[in-house]
Amino acid sequence: MEHLVIEGGRRLEGKVAIDGAKNAALPACVASLLTDEPLILHHIPDLRDVTTVLATVSSLGKRVIPRGETVEIARERPLVEKPEARYVEQMRASFLVLGPLLARLGRAIVPLPGGCTIGRRPVDFHLQGLQAMGARVEEATDAVSLRAEKIRGAEIELPYPSVGATEHLIMTAALAEGETRIKNPAREPEVMDLIELLRKMGAEIEVETHAIRVAGKDRLRGAEHTIIPDRLEAGTYLLAGAITGGDVAVHRVVPEHLRAFLDVLREAGLSFSAGDDWVRLSGASRPGPVRVVTAPYPGFPTDLQPPLVAALSLGRGESRIDEKVFDRRFDYVPSLNRMGARIEIRGDTLEIRGVAALTGTTVAAPDIRAGAALVLAGLAARGRTTVYQMEKIERGYSAMDEKLRVLGGQVERSA
Repeated sequence: MEHLVIEGGRRLEGKVAIDGAKNAALPACVASLLTDEPLILHHIPDLRDVTTVLATVSSLGKRVIPRGETVEIARERPLVEKPEARYVEQMRASFLVLGPLLARLGRAIVPLPGGCTIGRRPVDFHLQGLQAMGARVEEATDAVSLRAEKIRGAEIELPYPSVGATEHLIMTAALAEGETRIKNPAREPEVMDLIELLRKMGAEIEVETHAIRVAGKDRLRGAEHTIIPDRLEAGTYLLAGAITGGDVAVHRVVPEHLRAFLDVLREAGLSFSAGDDWVRLSGASRPGPVRVVTAPYPGFPTDLQPPLVAALSLGRGESRIDEKVFDRRFDYVPSLNRMGARIEIRGDTLEIRGVAALTGTTVAAPDIRAGAALVLAGLAARGRTTVYQMEKIERGYSAMDEKLRVLGGQVERSA
């Protein structure tokens, strides 16, 4: 089992290029199922989750041709109705193939998805929306089967602005008969990036103030598209600079996508500057106390909550984080406390009392973002920190050890 060995206490300096957004790349790859024509995607990150979703569409009949940061997905054979369970069980995003298969074939069978264990992430919203569009759903203990003679447009109101459900229903609606209106949709940059791709493929999609309207088409065409930068990776490396009192710049980013995150850094008294495609943070001082509530975009992203908590554990005063998106997202806190942090869990709230120093120890990554938080803590801690279960971190961060070394971190990968 691979792990990272970190010798802490080094100030990070320099700049790092940000990869394409994982959470935009995954639905973009699934969108290839909506057409028989080639889809060419640029700025695709080299991540375990992307490899898994590409294997999923390949198992369904697609030919995948990777060329560095570019992937071409084309038709190899007729689509089949059921992906291989070993892929879907690894990652929740693979469940998104259900609607496109249903729209193309009139039937689909998909095993229930896996992914990070960060609380309840029900697929009910997905299934309810597909049912409204005419799908007949049969649920077994380990799979979902859908059939429909014809997918038809519908009026759908999501109980919560779920990113996955919004993406799933938009893709399905693009090939439905008639018009679909999705109320209370997610508005994350990754959702907007998928909409831009689908428009290039010929979809007719209108983003309204409180809804997304999709006029279904008989068929979609191939397209070429560049994935947006990963705002979550960018935020993580900026926090790596903050926690080490360093000077770190991220480039190949969209600063507007980081607005809520940067507002919190400003409130914490950290200095940063930004240009058209870069942000630079000079963390000369420890972050001050903040009160943060995670929320759907444009609110503070839940995926940057664990790295932020790591930085605040070495901050000044008392901070409070209210986690309102996922439950069970605090599994990393006991490890931080073993390193010397003073963090109390009160329901869905964290109370963080900043300490002067952390001490390295051996920890394990519970999930992608929690693992990143533990790596950040190790960068600032006294002595050595060993982070196990790197395979979880690598679902969301490509070559993290290499990028941290570029910034001056003493980080080594070990088997």
